[in-house]
Amino acid sequence: MTRTAPEILAALNANATTLSRIRRGIEKESLRINADGELAKTPHPAALGSALTHPEITTDFSEALLEFITPVSTDIDATLNQLDSIHRWTYANLGDEMLWPGSMPCLLGPDDEIPVALYGSSNVARMKTLYRLGLGQRYGRRMQTISGIHYNFSVPDELWQWLADANGQEVTQDFITERYFGLIRNFRRLSWLLIYLFGAAPAVCRCFLDGKEHQLESLNGGTLYHPYGTSLRMGDFGYQSAAQSSLRICYNSLDNYIETLKQAIRTPHPDYARIPSSEQLSGGLLQIENEFYSPIRPKRVTESGEIPLGALKRGGVEYIEVRCVDVNPDSPFGITREQIQFLDVFLMHCLLSDSPACNDQVYTEIGANLLRVVERGREPGLTLQNNGETISLNDWAAQIFDDMETVANAFDKGISNKTGSDYRQVLADWRKSLAQPDSTPSAKMLDTLRSRNLSYYAYMMEQAEAHRAYFAEPALSQQQCADAARISAASVEDQRAIEQSDTLSFDEYLSNYYDQYEAL
Repeated sequence: MTRTAPEILAALNANATTLSRIRRGIEKESLRINADGELAKTPHPAALGSALTHPEITTDFSEALLEFITPVSTDIDATLNQLDSIHRWTYANLGDEMLWPGSMPCLLGPDDEIPVALYGSSNVARMKTLYRLGLGQRYGRRMQTISGIHYNFSVPDELWQWLADANGQEVTQDFITERYFGLIRNFRRLSWLLIYLFGAAPAVCRCFLDGKEHQLESLNGGTLYHPYGTSLRMGDFGYQSAAQSSLRICYNSLDNYIETLKQAIRTPHPDYARIPSSEQLSGGLLQIENEFYSPIRPKRVTESGEIPLGALKRGGVEYIEVRCVDVNPDSPFGITREQIQFLDVFLMHCLLSDSPACNDQVYTEIGANLLRVVERGREPGLTLQNNGETISLNDWAAQIFDDMETVANAFDKGISNKTGSDYRQVLADWRKSLAQPDSTPSAKMLDTLRSRNLSYYAYMMEQAEAHRAYFAEPALSQQQCADAARISAASVEDQRAIEQSDTLSFDEYLSNYYDQYEAL
């Protein structure tokens, strides 16, 4: 007999041990800066290995935008310990440079002074760099220096089996993919809550918007901010564009998702068609699927040369990637254990709750709600839209917290030997932010700037210095350094092997890559 979503949630306690096997991974982006807080112009540090092939340290848009990747783990402490080790090894090889601790960037010069990431001479490396050149042409390089936290989350096989049994179904990849898309639809409807709770980017250096129109207010000279803002990164000054605003990527099924993204890649855009082919991959509305900025993505590990949509078509959804979490400047790791625990509960709630199909009205509401919380999230009495009904942010958030209680209880039952707070306590602590908006990261940052008469730049430099000191002691052991150096050296050899194995011209390689979209 098929159970309803409330019945499934109620039965979760009986299967709570499966929650201890949830798999997580973190990707954390950080800009390298010089001693003056300016974007570093130096190449990727040689001791960190190849940005193309290193399993834990790579670069994103810019040569100065580091990205740290933790291995998949079922243990939160193991994940944070790995992130700690990556930071310590990196700092040991940065010289006088530091890592900028916030999502909104450091002091930036003109666009042409922001170095695009380089990955070597192989076809795949050239494609990665050309894609980034295209992003710079389309959106400006400054926008691409914004940093974030990506949280990867997947469900263990035992939980899928229990969930399929509860629904009177067999565990198939189609079932798993369908449930992941249900999670994604619920996440998109409710992601404004994460922006309210975790948003840590209410301000930015004035230089970031130099010459652009904006509605931000001035604070302490060189700082621009929204008084009730939460995360500028997730709004009009972040990963947004007029061209993408017309996109309606459908999350009602994998086939719909693939088809709508495929069409965006294949559809020429008149403005982009004027960009030289030497400066972008294609003149399509999207060069590739990764150009579509979304708070959450369905993912599957790709095979060599495989397009992400092809991987999803081949094997279905393997995990989901949450992309709307700001770098937390109060944490040396950019994210806290308590944030991870809340994400676990939130995502499991999204997975187990009913998830109706999305339509144009809901799609529009999702975007409007997100923007209101980005710009005015802590404004007293702020209202949102939920299926055509007006509801206060606080009332809707309280309902979500009530609904998550069952999931938090199950986590506490299923996970033992914890070193941090239990999940129910974490949920209760985050809930306090509804009645106490001044306790949110965005509010605390602005309060610090006002009370100490600091600019955003000065505050971030203080945090950068503090984080550098944190990772300086204790230093990694000799064995840890030797292991890290070995991984870096191996990545350089792996890059060299890729370069030597190329047999196609770059044009042939690119043509074969894009042929995969036609075959979907």
